[in-house]
Amino acid sequence: MTPEELIKKVRKIEIRTKALSHQIFAGEYHSAFKGRGMAFSEVREYQYGDDVRNMDWNVTARMSAPYVKVFEEERELTVVLLVDISRSGLFGTSVKTKREQLAEIAATLSFSAILNNDKVGCILFSDTVEKFIPPAKGRTHFLRIVREILEYEPQHDGTDIGEALRFLTGAIKKKCTAFVLSDMLDVKADGTPRYEEALKVAVGRHDLSVIRVSDPREKTLPNVGLVHAKDAENGSSRWINTGSRSVRDAYARWFRSATSSADRLFLQYQVDHIDLSTDQDYVRGLMDLFHRR
Repeated sequence: MTPEELIKKVRKIEIRTKALSHQIFAGEYHSAFKGRGMAFSEVREYQYGDDVRNMDWNVTARMSAPYVKVFEEERELTVVLLVDISRSGLFGTSVKTKREQLAEIAATLSFSAILNNDKVGCILFSDTVEKFIPPAKGRTHFLRIVREILEYEPQHDGTDIGEALRFLTGAIKKKCTAFVLSDMLDVKADGTPRYEEALKVAVGRHDLSVIRVSDPREKTLPNVGLVHAKDAENGSSRWINTGSRSVRDAYARWFRSATSSADRLFLQYQVDHIDLSTDQDYVRGLMDLFHRR
């Protein structure tokens, strides 16, 4: 991608996401992702029903009357996007590749956070953490995140979601709102996720949601006869007879097994998640995620 093409693509994404964030997501985001901390606001006289644990005994002693501390919810959040930039993200048989879809979703979340005066950070990962952009505010920071997601060339090809989650846990000490944007196809030979332990630790420290993006052609194999297929991440290749019903059925079962295993994991650890496809508009999916919270 030339610098001119990159600038044009970033500008196009900015215009679209800015409109969506202002017109649709601003209120939804504000309601769904509230500050989790409590900050001291003021001291006032005790009223019936107040929690006695909030009594300010020093003021009570000075005033000879009961006073309580009043706390209010901190509005400012730290939002961290964990974006999968492994080679499998270059796959796409519709209008966009998975990586392009992820970039636009990440941009929309970033701009919504900035409108809410939140800090936004980004972790770009393959089978290692490729780049970490610490949380910050402002349009310049937002544009940097979008450019990096679109332009960054990963040094590794594979996928290790667990490594990204472990980095999140180690790098961000204060509780944050985190989004994992990936196809989540990081599984063992039996189709079970490799990232369970890291997910378990991360959800104990942060408010985590998963946005899983797939392409329609990943779910089933088309019946197009003998094809030569190459794995974009490990480089292995083989001939596959897609004309065989048993081959197509076996692949479909594997994909369903990998997806349902991840679903069970999300349910077990109470992780909000949505499924989006490269051939669908992501607006409704994000709205569903916001409403679910």
